[in-house]
Amino acid sequence: MARVIAIDYGTKRTGIAATDPLQISVNGLDTLSTEEVIPFLEDYCATEEVETIVVGEPRYPDGRPAKIHHLVVGFVRKLEKTFPNIKVELHDERFSSKAAEQLILQAVPKQKKRRNKALVDKMAAILILQDYLDHYHY
Repeated sequence: MARVIAIDYGTKRTGIAATDPLQISVNGLDTLSTEEVIPFLEDYCATEEVETIVVGEPRYPDGRPAKIHHLVVGFVRKLEKTFPNIKVELHDERFSSKAAEQLILQAVPKQKKRRNKALVDKMAAILILQDYLDHYHY
């Protein structure tokens, strides 16, 4: 089997998570500036077998596409062009950032670390990937 990667796309920062090769566990990889994501993935995919890249699809609570939806679609197209042999999918991320913030509030004791937006982005990517695996994985 190969890994599955999840991306929590942001206009400034992007969180990245991945499964283990057996797709059993999910781990946060990194939070990068958004322009660093494609080069990071090129390096990562050169050493690791990746089956699918899941990109969080931003939506409002009522299901309408969020303001940055068109940027995410453009990013997905760039991924598809850069990685033609890897399946790229959008996955509803409506509540991933809020859920990530709540988990961090519960798990991280120091207030300064809880305000770390990079941690929130990485945690959101983890939640997107876990939700994807729970709903669409065999």
